[in-house]
Amino acid sequence: MKATNVFVLLHMVVTVTVGAFAPPLREHSLRSLLSTPTSLFSGSTEENTKEAASLLKTELLEKIATLKCLQEEDGQINVDFGVKGGEIDKKSRAPIKLDFYTVSERVGTAADSIFDTVTELSKINPTTKATEGMADPDYDPSVKPPPLDGAWNLLFSTAADASFSKNSTRGDAKASNIVDACAGIMTNVIKFAPNVDEKTGIETPKAISELRVKLSVTPEGPNRVNLVFKYVAVKFTKFFFLPIRWTLYIPVPGPTIGNFVISLSNLKRRLLRKTKTQPERKRPKAFFDVLFLDKDLRVHKTGEDNLFIQARPEWKAAWKTVA
Repeated sequence: MKATNVFVLLHMVVTVTVGAFAPPLREHSLRSLLSTPTSLFSGSTEENTKEAASLLKTELLEKIATLKCLQEEDGQINVDFGVKGGEIDKKSRAPIKLDFYTVSERVGTAADSIFDTVTELSKINPTTKATEGMADPDYDPSVKPPPLDGAWNLLFSTAADASFSKNSTRGDAKASNIVDACAGIMTNVIKFAPNVDEKTGIETPKAISELRVKLSVTPEGPNRVNLVFKYVAVKFTKFFFLPIRWTLYIPVPGPTIGNFVISLSNLKRRLLRKTKTQPERKRPKAFFDVLFLDKDLRVHKTGEDNLFIQARPEWKAAWKTVA
């Protein structure tokens, strides 16, 4: 691999860091369950909520599977690294929110149907305090594991930086998230799929096989998690032309440096008397709000209004449905 290619890849990595489709019978039974007065049920309210959540979770999985099938037929939104690749916004440097209607009307409608089910799920979220035990060294996880703790694999997202396809330059990838709640550490993992020769079927690993983004997390209330990016670990499969695996650690500028850069930008804006034409820059706060969380499923929305739907690796029903 040429040296210039290595620098290009590193540049891309740094850029990364800085309804209608559900079965009618199930839909009808779910809506009936949600709309029926509690007094008409033989079970408790908690049992009713669990049954409704179970139906909604199944509905959500089926809708995500439907969306993926439609994307196979109509196409996907191909996202590549950086601003030019449609991954991040030019001004805010935040991940762009995908518009599924740019693919087709039915793909957009399928995505909207997913959002509708998420709205219903959020109304019956069984976890009242998703941030329990987070960044708390005195918390005893052996008594009760923190709700967010452990591994989560991505099922669906509207965030461009978490969307991968085999037709893009960066290729297909699997995204996951590992939470060490008590330690206040979260790791975003992106594993890139190898290149596959169409004729022989032989797989060859990409120059960059994996990215790991380390973050510190702190609770802000029962369901909001604040994020601070620490560093990115880039795992290479080659060192120039040699098949040597090695890892490069790239620190992410902390809040102090970020605030200093923004202050300089605002000072320049005032000195050039562009206060009327250019808005004052503010450092965006990185966080996400948990909308639904149980032992299988996690749904959260970021400060940029991007939705993430994640499932435990051991939740077999999810991976059987959304294959």
